[in-house]
Amino acid sequence: MQLQPVPVVDDISPLDFKQHYYFPKKPLVIKNMAKSWPAFEKWNWAYFKELVGKQEVALYNNVKSDAYTPINKADDYKTFGEYIDMISQGPAGWRIFLFNIFDHAPELTKDFTWPEHLMKGFLKKYPMLFTGGQTSITHMHFDIDVSHILHTQFAGRKRVLLFPHEEQYKIYRKPFEVLSLADFSNYYDEQNSKLDYQQFPALAKAKGYEVILDHGDTLFMPAGYWHHMEYLNSGFAMSLRAMQPSLTGKLTGVWNLFGMRSIDTLMKKTAPKPWYNWKRKRVFEMAAKALLEA
Repeated sequence: MQLQPVPVVDDISPLDFKQHYYFPKKPLVIKNMAKSWPAFEKWNWAYFKELVGKQEVALYNNVKSDAYTPINKADDYKTFGEYIDMISQGPAGWRIFLFNIFDHAPELTKDFTWPEHLMKGFLKKYPMLFTGGQTSITHMHFDIDVSHILHTQFAGRKRVLLFPHEEQYKIYRKPFEVLSLADFSNYYDEQNSKLDYQQFPALAKAKGYEVILDHGDTLFMPAGYWHHMEYLNSGFAMSLRAMQPSLTGKLTGVWNLFGMRSIDTLMKKTAPKPWYNWKRKRVFEMAAKALLEA
């Protein structure tokens, strides 16, 4: 892979942000944006446990999905308090995916400010909390609604690998899915990496970015960006989503949610093995083409 660091700024003006990152669709880390929020000092495990500790949450492990895996099927369930206790004791490869903590503790919405000076179109009903134990992994994917994302890290540190959407075939996108066939786990560690360049040779030509997020860092992920995340410590982050201003962008999100996903779900139920075999064949055909064009 051909990686470069994500640009980092302490602060940025709306004009510079839009001109150099938003419209060109390039990622950026803003160090100070969240540091003015009450959440920066206020949000921690103990506070969340007090607010929503009894709420049951769905947990996900590090196993990549296969032809038989239903969309977003949970691997276990615990109360939020039990989960916090578990990941506080040491490495635990379990994460919480798309937990809308604000439904259960709406007072938390007063602890941050929607950064509308940078972009418009925020989906204010859907701020989301992402939580993971140390060693937990969010496998390579892009968000199905293709929204712009401001992802702010609070507790713990997280390593993030990013690719522009146009690199999708070099990273072996599965047809009718938002997932990569390749396993990027521990990609930065030669001894423990699961990346297989012999099986997936186009990965060597894929151009992307990487960054380690710390407490208070806000990562701008442009619409459609692929991302793979590994929790270096137990921690949590909040994502604020904003729809693309263009009609094409909005329609792409609608198609992904209600067209593409529905077809994939139906085929996984009715003909999982033939469907998987066709997708796998198509993955390698598109990657070979992308490799020739690189």
